[in-house]
Amino acid sequence: MIIAVDGPAAAGKGTVARALAAHFGYHFLDTGSLYRMVGLAVLQAGKDPQDAEAAVTAARGLDPQAFEDGALRNEKVGAAASVVAVIPEVRAALLQFQRDFARRKPGAVLDGRDIGTVVCPDADVKLYVTASPEVRAKRRQAELRGTDYDAVLAEIKARDARDSQRAAAPLVVAPDAVVIDTSSLSVSEVVAQAVDLIARKTGH
Repeated sequence: MIIAVDGPAAAGKGTVARALAAHFGYHFLDTGSLYRMVGLAVLQAGKDPQDAEAAVTAARGLDPQAFEDGALRNEKVGAAASVVAVIPEVRAALLQFQRDFARRKPGAVLDGRDIGTVVCPDADVKLYVTASPEVRAKRRQAELRGTDYDAVLAEIKARDARDSQRAAAPLVVAPDAVVIDTSSLSVSEVVAQAVDLIARKTGH
Protein backbone atom coordinates (compact mmCIF):
# COMPACT_ATOMS: atom_id res chain seq x y z
CA MET A 1 0.00 0.00 0.00
CA ILE A 2 1.42 3.35 -1.05
CA ILE A 3 -0.12 6.63 0.13
CA ALA A 4 1.20 9.79 -1.56
CA VAL A 5 0.74 13.11 0.24
CA ASP A 6 1.74 16.17 -1.80
CA GLY A 7 1.32 19.90 -1.31
CA PRO A 8 3.07 23.26 -0.94
CA ALA A 9 5.29 24.40 1.94
CA ALA A 10 3.70 24.63 5.43
CA ALA A 11 0.33 23.23 4.32
CA GLY A 12 0.43 20.59 7.05
CA LYS A 13 1.13 17.63 4.77
CA GLY A 14 3.96 16.29 6.96
CA THR A 15 1.75 16.29 10.06
CA VAL A 16 -1.04 14.56 8.14
CA ALA A 17 1.29 11.99 6.53
CA ARG A 18 2.93 11.15 9.87
CA ALA A 19 -0.48 10.69 11.52
CA LEU A 20 -1.69 8.45 8.67
CA ALA A 21 1.44 6.28 8.91
CA ALA A 22 0.89 5.90 12.66
CA HIS A 23 -2.82 5.12 12.18
CA PHE A 24 -2.27 2.38 9.59
CA GLY A 25 1.06 1.11 10.94
CA TYR A 26 2.94 2.06 7.75
CA HIS A 27 6.45 3.38 7.18
CA PHE A 28 6.79 7.17 6.83
CA LEU A 29 9.15 9.20 4.65
CA ASP A 30 9.33 12.99 4.55
CA THR A 31 10.92 13.33 1.12
CA GLY A 32 11.45 17.05 1.71
CA SER A 33 14.02 16.01 4.31
CA LEU A 34 16.08 14.38 1.58
CA TYR A 35 16.32 17.69 -0.25
CA ARG A 36 16.95 19.51 3.04
CA MET A 37 19.81 17.11 3.72
CA VAL A 38 21.30 17.89 0.32
CA GLY A 39 20.82 21.63 0.89
CA LEU A 40 22.41 21.43 4.34
CA ALA A 41 25.33 19.31 3.07
CA VAL A 42 26.02 21.89 0.34
CA LEU A 43 25.90 24.78 2.85
CA GLN A 44 28.14 22.90 5.29
CA ALA A 45 30.65 22.32 2.49
CA GLY A 46 30.78 26.09 2.00
CA LYS A 47 29.23 25.85 -1.46
CA ASP A 48 26.38 27.74 -3.14
CA PRO A 49 23.13 25.70 -3.40
CA GLN A 50 23.00 26.75 -7.07
CA ASP A 51 26.31 24.93 -7.65
CA ALA A 52 24.89 21.88 -9.46
CA GLU A 53 28.08 19.83 -9.16
CA ALA A 54 28.25 20.32 -5.38
CA ALA A 55 24.54 19.51 -5.01
CA VAL A 56 24.74 16.32 -7.09
CA THR A 57 27.81 15.16 -5.13
CA ALA A 58 25.91 15.75 -1.88
CA ALA A 59 22.83 13.88 -3.17
CA ARG A 60 24.83 10.83 -4.24
CA GLY A 61 26.67 10.63 -0.92
CA LEU A 62 23.62 11.24 1.27
CA ASP A 63 23.22 9.32 4.54
CA PRO A 64 19.45 8.97 5.09
CA GLN A 65 20.07 7.87 8.71
CA ALA A 66 20.54 11.56 9.56
CA PHE A 67 16.79 12.26 9.21
CA GLU A 68 16.40 13.51 12.77
CA ASP A 69 19.02 16.22 12.36
CA GLY A 70 17.49 19.31 14.01
CA ALA A 71 19.60 21.52 11.76
CA LEU A 72 17.31 20.59 8.85
CA ARG A 73 14.42 22.65 10.20
CA ASN A 74 15.27 26.26 9.50
CA GLU A 75 14.37 28.64 6.71
CA LYS A 76 17.91 28.91 5.31
CA VAL A 77 18.11 25.15 4.82
CA GLY A 78 14.53 25.12 3.49
CA ALA A 79 15.42 27.74 0.90
CA ALA A 80 18.56 25.80 -0.08
CA ALA A 81 16.45 22.63 -0.42
CA SER A 82 14.09 24.40 -2.82
CA VAL A 83 17.08 25.52 -4.92
CA VAL A 84 18.79 22.11 -5.13
CA ALA A 85 15.44 20.42 -5.84
CA VAL A 86 15.36 22.25 -9.19
CA ILE A 87 18.49 20.37 -10.35
CA PRO A 88 17.39 17.31 -12.41
CA GLU A 89 20.49 15.25 -11.47
CA VAL A 90 19.75 15.76 -7.77
CA ARG A 91 16.16 14.56 -8.24
CA ALA A 92 17.38 11.51 -10.19
CA ALA A 93 19.87 10.61 -7.46
CA LEU A 94 17.13 10.68 -4.80
CA LEU A 95 14.35 9.14 -6.89
CA GLN A 96 15.45 5.51 -6.58
CA PHE A 97 15.79 5.77 -2.81
CA GLN A 98 12.23 7.09 -2.57
CA ARG A 99 10.80 4.38 -4.84
CA ASP A 100 12.55 1.62 -2.89
CA PHE A 101 11.18 3.06 0.36
CA ALA A 102 7.64 3.17 -1.07
CA ARG A 103 7.71 -0.60 -1.63
CA ARG A 104 8.27 -1.37 2.07
CA LYS A 105 5.73 -3.70 3.67
CA PRO A 106 3.03 -3.51 4.89
CA GLY A 107 2.81 -0.03 3.36
CA ALA A 108 4.37 3.40 3.17
CA VAL A 109 3.25 7.01 3.40
CA LEU A 110 5.45 9.48 1.52
CA ASP A 111 5.03 13.23 1.67
CA GLY A 112 6.57 15.76 -0.67
CA ARG A 113 5.94 17.81 -3.80
CA ASP A 114 5.94 15.19 -6.59
CA ILE A 115 5.10 11.85 -4.95
CA GLY A 116 1.82 11.27 -6.78
CA THR A 117 3.05 12.65 -10.10
CA VAL A 118 6.66 11.44 -10.42
CA VAL A 119 7.93 9.27 -7.55
CA CYS A 120 4.88 6.99 -7.18
CA PRO A 121 2.46 7.71 -10.05
CA ASP A 122 0.79 4.34 -9.29
CA ALA A 123 0.23 5.10 -5.58
CA ASP A 124 -2.93 3.49 -4.17
CA VAL A 125 -4.09 6.80 -2.67
CA LYS A 126 -3.02 10.34 -3.60
CA LEU A 127 -3.76 13.33 -1.39
CA TYR A 128 -2.95 16.96 -2.14
CA VAL A 129 -2.89 18.94 1.11
CA THR A 130 -2.99 22.71 0.71
CA ALA A 131 -3.95 25.99 2.44
CA SER A 132 -3.84 29.69 1.56
CA PRO A 133 -0.38 31.35 1.55
CA GLU A 134 -1.52 33.60 4.42
CA VAL A 135 -2.56 30.68 6.64
CA ARG A 136 0.65 28.81 5.81
CA ALA A 137 2.75 31.89 6.66
CA LYS A 138 1.03 32.19 10.06
CA ARG A 139 1.72 28.51 10.79
CA ARG A 140 5.37 28.78 9.77
CA GLN A 141 5.78 31.99 11.79
CA ALA A 142 4.38 30.20 14.87
CA GLU A 143 6.91 27.38 14.30
CA LEU A 144 9.85 29.74 13.89
CA ARG A 145 8.90 32.23 16.66
CA GLY A 146 10.29 35.73 16.42
CA THR A 147 10.30 35.85 12.62
CA ASP A 148 8.58 38.61 10.67
CA TYR A 149 5.20 37.55 9.20
CA ASP A 150 5.65 39.55 5.97
CA ALA A 151 9.09 38.03 5.42
CA VAL A 152 7.73 34.51 5.97
CA LEU A 153 4.80 35.17 3.62
CA ALA A 154 7.14 36.50 0.93
CA GLU A 155 9.39 33.43 1.27
CA ILE A 156 6.40 31.05 1.04
CA LYS A 157 5.13 32.79 -2.10
CA ALA A 158 8.62 32.67 -3.60
CA ARG A 159 8.90 28.94 -2.81
CA ASP A 160 5.46 28.30 -4.32
CA ALA A 161 6.58 30.02 -7.52
CA ARG A 162 9.88 28.10 -7.66
CA ASP A 163 8.24 24.76 -6.89
CA SER A 164 5.40 25.15 -9.39
CA GLN A 165 7.44 26.65 -12.24
CA ARG A 166 10.54 24.42 -12.18
CA ALA A 167 11.19 22.29 -15.27
CA ALA A 168 11.87 19.10 -13.30
CA ALA A 169 8.81 17.64 -11.56
CA PRO A 170 6.92 20.88 -10.82
CA LEU A 171 4.41 21.04 -7.96
CA VAL A 172 1.07 20.17 -9.57
CA VAL A 173 -2.05 18.36 -8.42
CA ALA A 174 -2.10 14.80 -9.81
CA PRO A 175 -5.26 14.24 -11.90
CA ASP A 176 -6.37 11.42 -9.58
CA ALA A 177 -5.47 13.16 -6.30
CA VAL A 178 -8.02 14.26 -3.71
CA VAL A 179 -7.46 17.89 -2.65
CA ILE A 180 -7.78 18.70 1.07
CA ASP A 181 -7.73 22.41 1.96
CA THR A 182 -6.58 22.72 5.57
CA SER A 183 -7.02 26.52 5.84
CA SER A 184 -9.95 26.30 8.26
CA LEU A 185 -9.49 22.75 9.59
CA SER A 186 -7.73 21.45 12.70
CA VAL A 187 -5.10 18.73 12.37
CA SER A 188 -7.48 16.12 13.83
CA GLU A 189 -10.20 17.12 11.35
CA VAL A 190 -7.81 16.81 8.40
CA VAL A 191 -6.51 13.42 9.58
CA ALA A 192 -10.05 12.11 10.16
CA GLN A 193 -11.03 13.24 6.66
CA ALA A 194 -7.96 11.56 5.15
CA VAL A 195 -8.46 8.30 7.09
CA ASP A 196 -12.10 8.15 5.98
CA LEU A 197 -11.11 8.81 2.38
CA ILE A 198 -8.41 6.10 2.42
CA ALA A 199 -10.83 3.63 4.01
CA ARG A 200 -13.41 4.29 1.29
CA LYS A 201 -10.85 3.99 -1.52
CA THR A 202 -9.03 0.90 -0.27
CA GLY A 203 -11.33 -0.86 2.17
CA HIS A 204 -8.72 -0.50 4.95
